[in-house]
Amino acid sequence: MPKTAKIIDGKKIAEEIYEEVRREVAELKAQGVEPGLAVVLVGDDPASHVYVRNKERACGETGITSFVHRLPASTSEKEVLRLIDELNADPRVHAMLVQSPMPDPINENRVVNAILPEKDADGLHPVNMGKLLMGEPGLISCTPHGVQELLVRSGFDPAGKHVVIVGRSNLVGKPLAALLVQKAPHANATVTICHSRTKKLAAITQEADILVAAMGQPEFIKARMVKEGAVVIDVGTTRVADSTRKSGYRLAGDVDFERVRLKARAITPVPGGVGPMTVAMLLKNTVQAARATLQRHCG
Repeated sequence: MPKTAKIIDGKKIAEEIYEEVRREVAELKAQGVEPGLAVVLVGDDPASHVYVRNKERACGETGITSFVHRLPASTSEKEVLRLIDELNADPRVHAMLVQSPMPDPINENRVVNAILPEKDADGLHPVNMGKLLMGEPGLISCTPHGVQELLVRSGFDPAGKHVVIVGRSNLVGKPLAALLVQKAPHANATVTICHSRTKKLAAITQEADILVAAMGQPEFIKARMVKEGAVVIDVGTTRVADSTRKSGYRLAGDVDFERVRLKARAITPVPGGVGPMTVAMLLKNTVQAARATLQRHCG
């Protein structure tokens, strides 16, 4: 039987983080602070509703107070911005996020930019992105931070490694590169970003000690693109039609999992890899924001 890669269990690692969050929440409550996370959901996107329910459940499991605002697709940008202002001013809300995608014609950038940087649970505000690039303390984008935690807690510290990221989005590719290239613990990697315009892509991905796939194209990364013994992190999650499933679809990653696992040293599955880590780091950000509030008051 051929040797297969170690499966990096995102659910298990996320549960470790949940336990840490539970302890931190209990400590904050003992000091009179109840961490609160607000989520704004606009429209009827089925996947978004699932994600929000998962976040709501995670808050319940860790003792974080959850404030979920479900708004109809007809909600105007002005109304969303008014709600953001209210949540910015609400002392019970330590962190917030607006679930993406938002229906047209709402401008997501304007909405995200309206969130106070210190309450930006997703770490997507330009101030927090700038702090990440500068290596300053701030709220870090959840999926990139989750990828870093997955690597470190699985024994694959990126320090000194060549990390190749396929995908240059503001959600994953760019902030992950900024995070792993820092002169800091669990970073210090040599990072290459590839994308749809990269020439001789396979030649570059074959050089990766750690290969991160984050372009949103199902099974794009083939075994021939992966170096023997590489660690492969699959960020992609795409719904693919599947008549054998009751739901009518299955979730597919950006990596040809069954073939790549025969070549890689370790690999994340989809689902059950990066996804649970994104929610776990969201909880971590909420606790961090709540603790910062306590420190400001004590200071």
